[in-house]
Amino acid sequence: MDIVKVSQQRYSAKAYDPARQVPEEIMQQIYEVVRNSPSSVNSQPWHFIVASTPEGKARLAKGVQGGYAFNEAKVRDASHVILFCTRVEAEPAQLERILDKEEADGRFADDTVRGYSANSRKHFTNLHRYTYKDLPQWYEKQVYIALGNAMLAAAALGVDSTPMEGIDVGALDAELGLHEQGLSSLVMLSLGYHADGDFNAKLPKSRLAQEDLFTFL
Repeated sequence: MDIVKVSQQRYSAKAYDPARQVPEEIMQQIYEVVRNSPSSVNSQPWHFIVASTPEGKARLAKGVQGGYAFNEAKVRDASHVILFCTRVEAEPAQLERILDKEEADGRFADDTVRGYSANSRKHFTNLHRYTYKDLPQWYEKQVYIALGNAMLAAAALGVDSTPMEGIDVGALDAELGLHEQGLSSLVMLSLGYHADGDFNAKLPKSRLAQEDLFTFL
């Protein structure tokens, strides 16, 4: 795989072919890339809600009404839509669940190492909670890493995608009962195959030159 070519070919689809579905085996690969995304101190402060049926997409479409209606077709016509959610607090039970999974996966040689990992995660979590007072924003940054991985994985697998911040997070939170789960919606990603009339598919990619963006020391 030529990763540079993949990055050059990836673009944000503006219209989807509703008759084409992404095969489940391809979607499972995308899910795994998302699941394996890195996060600061392995906090994994995310949850992903996937809609692939007309009924499921109709529920997510409640977040693209009114002033966000320009995104509705991208939700209803896409093969799959993923709502990326962020945790709004560092719940002790969630942090313990991560520790237990790390131990089950063989990351700790003994209880001392487990304790070190727990204390390190607690330190940085409390740093953002009490000192920087930006815990929700810190968590959101981690979720965007997963979003970027999802888009690159989709492109590598020949799947088009569209990231959408133009969503009514309040409507989605209410529709899905996210606050009761300690979550809030953040950004949506449509996945599928672009329609023939997608104007953006025919436009060249435009990015500033490397010399404008990089400083090499």
